[in-house]
Amino acid sequence: MSLWDDLVGQEPAVAVLRRAVDGASAVLRGDRGAAVAGMTHAWLITGPPGSGRSNAGRAFAAALQCADNGCGECNQCRTALSGAHPDVSLIRTELLSIRVSEVRELVRRAAMSPTQGRWQVMVVEDADRLTEQAADALLKSIEEPAARTVWVLCAPTVEDVVPTIRSRCRLLVLRTPPVAAVAEMLSAKLGVDADLAWFAARAAQGHIGRARALARDAEVRDRRTRVLEVPFALRDLGACLKSAQQLVDAAKEEAKASAEKVDEKERAALEQALGVGTKGAKPREANAALKELEDQQKARAKRWERDVLDRSLVDLMALYRDVLVVQTRSGAELINAELHRNIEQLAARTTPEQSIRRIDAIAMCREAVEANVAPLIALEAMTISLFEGRGDGFSIPRRVLR
Repeated sequence: MSLWDDLVGQEPAVAVLRRAVDGASAVLRGDRGAAVAGMTHAWLITGPPGSGRSNAGRAFAAALQCADNGCGECNQCRTALSGAHPDVSLIRTELLSIRVSEVRELVRRAAMSPTQGRWQVMVVEDADRLTEQAADALLKSIEEPAARTVWVLCAPTVEDVVPTIRSRCRLLVLRTPPVAAVAEMLSAKLGVDADLAWFAARAAQGHIGRARALARDAEVRDRRTRVLEVPFALRDLGACLKSAQQLVDAAKEEAKASAEKVDEKERAALEQALGVGTKGAKPREANAALKELEDQQKARAKRWERDVLDRSLVDLMALYRDVLVVQTRSGAELINAELHRNIEQLAARTTPEQSIRRIDAIAMCREAVEANVAPLIALEAMTISLFEGRGDGFSIPRRVLR
């Protein structure tokens, strides 16, 4: 087992990180000249969703702690990957943003010397979700790091990180994993049938986690199929509104199902820690803590709902991309090859210009949802834009993004 196995199709990035680990070892040996080109104290790893940014950060942290520069088998590697290593801090959020209080605690730990490992490594998996105050709190620590502290920030694009921070980091860009590499991984590691592996790899569009879910779970594949039925159901205004409602309801249902799996466990663990139901419990303090947990869980459910909606919109965008491929006869491979007959029919009765405008409408809907516009309003405007025969006359109003 290699430490870098989960970085599918990222050989150039892995080579960079390996050289950096070698440079870090040279620093520890006192050979600073040998390390200048390879290692630095702050990294920014970017890449499209599902490309493996977080996996790259964790693997890099583990390799820095390993005496063999990343064997993948020793205690240092295993605990760093799992998040149990005392000198590797992993911060991610299920909420809409990372709060300044979380960053201040991370900065405090970053100032300490490593206790068991070779470096103090701070991995921020959602650096794009730092609030302005949190980013300010992080900046000084990155500007003036402790001697054996390494910061690893992960974000979708470099523009998602404030300029003052990104200018002080070495940038490492991950690419979208090739379909063939993802399909090979699904077959080799999960034992997935070759045809299903290729379907999942194509449909996931380079998102490794999404590819695994599509390959493993028939229900996930069914939900995707229902989303892709939307363009063919838009026969009148009523159908547009109905389809928008169905997409929102499906997202809420999926997010709720995911949340229920963890919410109850979190509440039970907190009640046990607070001593709820025992003589030593203090109801007022317990109620405040439980209320804070409920608020966090609601915020997390909202983010999960947004993520599900965004995934559905990406699938719809891919469908219209396939329509445009057929209309322009570009010869590019279809993402939704299994729907080629429906795609050809839709391509025959619309124009490339309409397909482009519909793709733009979906993109604007994604922006609107991310900008906290009510999802149902944004999706209703989008489905009306997609409505056959009127798709060239409607769009998401720009004003809702302000």
